[in-house]
Amino acid sequence: MQLRRNVLTRRTAAALLLGLAAAGCTPQPAADRPAPAPAAFNGTDTAWIQLMIPMDERASLLTDLAPARAGRPALAAWAKEAGSKLEDELVDLRELLRLSGVPDTRPHEGHTMPGMVGLDTVRRAKNVTGDGFDRLLTESLRAHLVQVRMLCASERTSGSAAQAKDLAATIERSVAEQITRLDEVT
Repeated sequence: MQLRRNVLTRRTAAALLLGLAAAGCTPQPAADRPAPAPAAFNGTDTAWIQLMIPMDERASLLTDLAPARAGRPALAAWAKEAGSKLEDELVDLRELLRLSGVPDTRPHEGHTMPGMVGLDTVRRAKNVTGDGFDRLLTESLRAHLVQVRMLCASERTSGSAAQAKDLAATIERSVAEQITRLDEVT
């Protein structure tokens, strides 16, 4: 049952990435359409990069609140470490976007997708401390990490740019470690 759910979830994530790549999230006038990406980057690569950047940016908004709002010091320390990893990933993702030749058009701006920390969640997090914040942080970042792991697996399977696939593998390993550590502190 678990294997079947994993296969279906990975297929769903792959279909989402391919659908985003093929259709785009927001219509753009033909005159404003970005130039095609260099051949090394396919639609899956650029869709993955363009989705991962806002996902990590949103998760960072939540981890930044943890030092002042978390009730458990171990959870605050985990969030600080996770936030640092998110910042490193963002540097790498933005460099990949630059290498792809695709402009930063922010096609996912304002969207809420599975695993993406919602802006309403960030607003609520700014108004709670202690156990309430800890629950919000834990639930939101666990969902983020699980979704990122699936998206990275889809990128490794369907992407074509070696740099993007390598970064996806690196992020996927990091996410697995972060989930294990989160389980230890919760």
